[in-house]
Amino acid sequence: MKELKLYLGPNHPGMHGNFSVHMYVDGDTIVRARPMPGMLHRGFEKLMERRLWMNNLALIPRICVPEPDINEMVYAMAIEELTGIEVPEKAHWIRMIILELARIANHLMSLGGIGGPVGLYTGPNWGLADRDLILDIFEEITGARIYHMYIVPGGVRKDLREETIEKIKSFLDYLENRLPEYEDLILKNSLFQRRTKDKLLLPAEVVWELGVTGIGMRSAVGEAYDIRKVDPYARYDQVEFYVPTANYSDGYTRVYFKYLETYQSIKIIRQVLEKMPQKGKVWNKISNGSALRWRVPKGQVYTHVECARGEYGYYMVSEGEDKPYRVAVRGASYPQGLLGVEKYLPGTRIEDAALWMDTMGVCPPEIDR
Repeated sequence: MKELKLYLGPNHPGMHGNFSVHMYVDGDTIVRARPMPGMLHRGFEKLMERRLWMNNLALIPRICVPEPDINEMVYAMAIEELTGIEVPEKAHWIRMIILELARIANHLMSLGGIGGPVGLYTGPNWGLADRDLILDIFEEITGARIYHMYIVPGGVRKDLREETIEKIKSFLDYLENRLPEYEDLILKNSLFQRRTKDKLLLPAEVVWELGVTGIGMRSAVGEAYDIRKVDPYARYDQVEFYVPTANYSDGYTRVYFKYLETYQSIKIIRQVLEKMPQKGKVWNKISNGSALRWRVPKGQVYTHVECARGEYGYYMVSEGEDKPYRVAVRGASYPQGLLGVEKYLPGTRIEDAALWMDTMGVCPPEIDR
């Protein structure tokens, strides 16, 4: 048979974001794959180097749309380390609430969205509907549903209202009771299991070869490598949570881990609400007169957090000017989303290509940056 070239994305319901994979197939099997980033045409890193430090706050959340707050966090952490700005105690705890809500929102989108490639369309409807409840909370806190610009150098923009805290508690109770229904609908579904169990494998050696982190690493090599544990930031060292691990990374295990981690995020937020100071500052502001002329001291730093897909970091260099000299984004899905597509998507059947991308947690803007 003649080798045939097919396209997965960028305009395809199974592709996550503006990204394309050129698949060369023999019958129903992919024999070669070529990832094609560059569909966004944004160049986030270079744009950041041409904007004032504070102006970048509106740009950086767009590097990962499903979980934008991680960019605000690593950017703020880098500036705080370079400048020595102290973050108020209460702001550390509020940041954790925002980050864990964003993680849950990402997992719900992924957990529900996995139903699309297997024809289980109730899953995306549930996932997006429940994610919308989190967006309602974000809107109440920040004034925006997706891009919040809420975590800023020196803390967070404003305190949480008591009504918002009660709304968060109510949502956590609702979601905890709701999650078993996701398990019944998706994880226990025989069709979903046939499509993902013992398939879409991520061998342990790939983790070390490509630098895969997050659920991909933890499900393949059995190591609880989670930045919240190994290099705690905010106040993650003061809360208890469990990091699931396994030694067999098939598609089913990676999706199941997203389900388990959602429970852990609920547990973390509840602890934060209990331990968070009731009063106190939440932002050590720069004076209004100097924010747009602000110069960050000369130096270089790498800051990282644990996002829903793994280790997410910024390497930032300042030359003491009013703009960053260099910013490099360590996108968590870069290894499997770019190198992994080319090396390990071959051998997969055509109908499973979208499943492969989803279970690997590929976020295209982290690659095309």
